[in-house]
Amino acid sequence: MYAALSQLFPLLYGACFLVLLWQAFRVMGRGFSATPRPSDPLPAPSPSAGDRTGRLTIHPELLDADGQITQEDLLTVRFGADATE
Repeated sequence: MYAALSQLFPLLYGACFLVLLWQAFRVMGRGFSATPRPSDPLPAPSPSAGDRTGRLTIHPELLDADGQITQEDLLTVRFGADATE
């Protein structure tokens, strides 16, 4: 029994390795085809692209149970040069 498993294990290991390697190249190929090349023409801007410049975004964490912005004091964290206080 152990002799059969010891002979079968390298074959299963190699098959799994080849399947995972094939999947990795497939995923990388999709990534390379998703990025535009310098020679590709630029796509025309679409009005539905949704430029959010100047628009207010309210995160769900700031809303209370009624859907209104909470009036509680909030904890803030500053990193780097902003932490002067």
